[in-house]
Amino acid sequence: MMKINISRQYIYLLALSIILFVFVIIFAFTILIPKGKEFRADKVSLKKIKVEQNRHQVFHDKTFEELKELQSKNRNIITAFDSKFNSQRFEKYYGKYFERFALSEKKIVDNKYDNFDLYEVNASSKIDSPTSFYSFLEALNKGDWIVSVEFPIIFKRDEKLIHSSFKIKVYTNTKKEKITKDSNSSK
Repeated sequence: MMKINISRQYIYLLALSIILFVFVIIFAFTILIPKGKEFRADKVSLKKIKVEQNRHQVFHDKTFEELKELQSKNRNIITAFDSKFNSQRFEKYYGKYFERFALSEKKIVDNKYDNFDLYEVNASSKIDSPTSFYSFLEALNKGDWIVSVEFPIIFKRDEKLIHSSFKIKVYTNTKKEKITKDSNSSK
C-alpha cells in the first residue's frame, strides 16, 4: 500500500478552508440572500412609489397651471371679493346709468358662512329706458364688488321715466379681517 504523505500545514489549511467555506455558506443563506430579496422588494416598491409620485406631480403641475390661469383670467373677481363695500362709492359709480339712483341703508344679512359678509341693500331708481337698466346689470359684472340683483325687480311707468326698485346683495370677504383680529387679540 501506498502511504500518502500529508503535512500538518495542509491539514490546518484544509480545515481552515472548510470552516471558512461553511461560514460563507451560512453567511450567504442567513444574511445575504434574505437581504437581497428584501432589497429587490424595496426596489420594486420604490419604483411604484416613484411612478405614483410622478403621476401626482403631473396632476399638481396641471392643477397649479389651471389655478394660475384662472387667477389671471378672474383677477377682477378676486379683487372684487376682497374689496369692502362702500354705498356712496357704489351710488357714484353706478349712478351714471340712471336719472336718479338711491340706496337705502345697508344691513348685514344673517351670515351662514364664516369667510364672507352679505350686505342687503334696497335700491330705487328712475331710468329713461330699459336698456340703461341692462347696461347697469352688465356693469355690475365688471364692478368692484361681488353683487347679485335679487328678484322681483319692480318697474313702474311714470310719464317719460320708469321707476324701478330692487334688492342688491353684496358679498365681501371677511376672512382676512378675522385673521388680523385674531392675531391682534392674541398679542
